[in-house]
Amino acid sequence: MSEAKVALVTGSSSGIGAAVARRLAAAGMKVVVNSGRSVEAGRAVAAELPDAVYVQADVSDQAAAQRLVDETISTYGRLDILVNCAGTTEFIAHDDLEAASPEVWRRLYDVNVIGVWQLITAAAPHLRKAEGGGAIVTISSQAGVRPNGSSIPYAVSKAAVNHMTQLLAKTLGPEIRVNAVAPGYTDTPWFDGVEGTDAMKETIARRVPLGRIGQPEDIAGAVFDIANSAYITGEILLVDGGGHLV
Repeated sequence: MSEAKVALVTGSSSGIGAAVARRLAAAGMKVVVNSGRSVEAGRAVAAELPDAVYVQADVSDQAAAQRLVDETISTYGRLDILVNCAGTTEFIAHDDLEAASPEVWRRLYDVNVIGVWQLITAAAPHLRKAEGGGAIVTISSQAGVRPNGSSIPYAVSKAAVNHMTQLLAKTLGPEIRVNAVAPGYTDTPWFDGVEGTDAMKETIARRVPLGRIGQPEDIAGAVFDIANSAYITGEILLVDGGGHLV
């Protein structure tokens, strides 16, 4: 029998990342839980899983990203799946160009784009050795496909992640499969305290063909499926209840 797979899930102290960690653990995988700041929450997620550790690391910092991968290998001796879930945003109206300052762009790109690149670069040598091939899944967004989202810098950062995904799928195959999952609006703590959230949830639920907003478990199921699909790479999988159709 093959040894249990090892998955590293960045940004997994809550929301989509925590749901992904739980889904992978439920399939018998060993999981490395990570967050940049929410240390106690991250430790709590790891503690509830059968075989997991928590590693604090800010993925936007290159040395920290490398340390996160190094600690994964030192703990479990292998890496089979990397899920890039760590991300950040700024809620800025799209017509407020001045509020989308260069500082905002740099902060979002540091985490959402450069952070993803740094994790992939650090993890690739280990993923190449994975039995049956390694897998990378990055959490993108419907906003990277359609012109919407919490802010223009956020949407553009996710479009960059989508293009990176397809470029790397061509570059890293056949040893590593590279895909992205692009959620629509998903009910996570990210939106806590944001004005108009309840009304937005109701509007989205009325509009999308499946008649409800997404839950973290919806995204986690898609991540699990695409990470374990042996003949899918370079795919940007929309998981939005059909919201991109309307």
